Amino acid sequence: MGDRHSVTGVDRLGPAGLRVVEHAETERVELIRFLYADHGGVIRGKATSRSRLAERLVSGIGHTVAMMAMNMLDQLQEVERLGPVGEVRLVPDPATFVALPYAPGAAAMLSDLRQVDGSPWPACPRTFLREAIATLAGEGMVAVAAYEPEFTLGRREPDPGGGLDRLVPVDDSLCYATTGFDQAHDYTMSLIHAMETQGLRVEHYHPELGHGQQELSIRHASAMRAADNQVLYRETVRGVALRTGLWASLAPKPLADQAGNGAHLHLSLWDPDLRTNLFSDPADRYGLSATAYRFIGGLLAHLPALTALTCGSVNSFRRLAPRMWSSAYACYGMDNREAAVRICSPVGADAAASANLEIKPSDSSANPYLSLGAVIHAGLDGIRRDLDPGQALDVDPATLGESRLSALGVRRLPATLDEALDALEADDLLMDALGPLRGSAYLAVKRSESRAFAAEDLSYELFHHMRVF
Repeated sequence: MGDRHSVTGVDRLGPAGLRVVEHAETERVELIRFLYADHGGVIRGKATSRSRLAERLVSGIGHTVAMMAMNMLDQLQEVERLGPVGEVRLVPDPATFVALPYAPGAAAMLSDLRQVDGSPWPACPRTFLREAIATLAGEGMVAVAAYEPEFTLGRREPDPGGGLDRLVPVDDSLCYATTGFDQAHDYTMSLIHAMETQGLRVEHYHPELGHGQQELSIRHASAMRAADNQVLYRETVRGVALRTGLWASLAPKPLADQAGNGAHLHLSLWDPDLRTNLFSDPADRYGLSATAYRFIGGLLAHLPALTALTCGSVNSFRRLAPRMWSSAYACYGMDNREAAVRICSPVGADAAASANLEIKPSDSSANPYLSLGAVIHAGLDGIRRDLDPGQALDVDPATLGESRLSALGVRRLPATLDEALDALEADDLLMDALGPLRGSAYLAVKRSESRAFAAEDLSYELFHHMRVF
């Protein structure tokens, strides 16, 4: 028995790893997926069998370094140190183990990409967020966050004209209309069950503005858990759809003539014991503290560059336009849904606890670890430099003339992915945070996507984003 444990790695597992192995044995889980998000925003992974799970929890699964230079079209880019030579390990986090309700017999864990010796790898997105969290902790703060995604539910059908497959929505209901609830009911009930089974606590649900568009929000969590939850959310939305004969797309704009899908990012900062919301000041007009205003100042200063990470695809910028409720201007305001940063009004009896900011230029084509990590770095820069966010706007910025916007210091956010990447490359703070390998790989992958879609028509772009996200 001792020899067998030495071979399988059980003797090197901690309590969390042992619980995972025991759960897999008890529930007869046959295949365990080790998931990660790449620079293209694609959720990828490898899987181990139950018989090798204990060993792989320790050693990880071997993986080529080149995959972090792969774009969303599976086109490998030329990036130094990310070619055919070199290996990393997909090392799972046992605390993230979940059985997959939409894939009976399978489970999943979120994973870090680590070097062969077990040390952090400079191109690992999850490590990037972990480092941002550690930097924040050094300032005596922790982040609580939640993504708020929308998605389009439909059927993937052949194009009658012989072109690429198209997404046909399940309904043509109106925004929040009860017919939308009814037409998506069976799918929604299955989705809620799958979410709750995985520990994703559902907050609210409603049919949204676009045909077939749904919004289902889950409860906030610590920063790392929030990003992990976004990966599981994306997998679950699509997995449940496939099991029920449908197709779900979280792409920013899967249907050119319908409302786009955002994934708004809610965030607040707390003391290390999670007893005091550092964004709250009941005496302030908007209920915000000086720390929160400085954080907003950092977001606004870096927003043009941030959009390259929070709106991570060519398709994102079909959604991110004025008068689309997607927040195309770098400004903030109280419950202003055309401002890039919305101050959210209090919910419930404890106004101080619910104080939070909503970053609206954000969607599910982004890698959530890079997106949230970059937001933390940008906001923290505002706190450190005592940046003034300027005047809060209580109007749609698109209704103001250029001279008025200029006087207020309100900038239009990038209109294309290329513009956003230019801003990112010029942003020393964010590029330093990303580091040379991760930064160069991200820029190479995203610029290649921009070139690839520029060479094709709209239907090609919509199809591939619908297919991937």
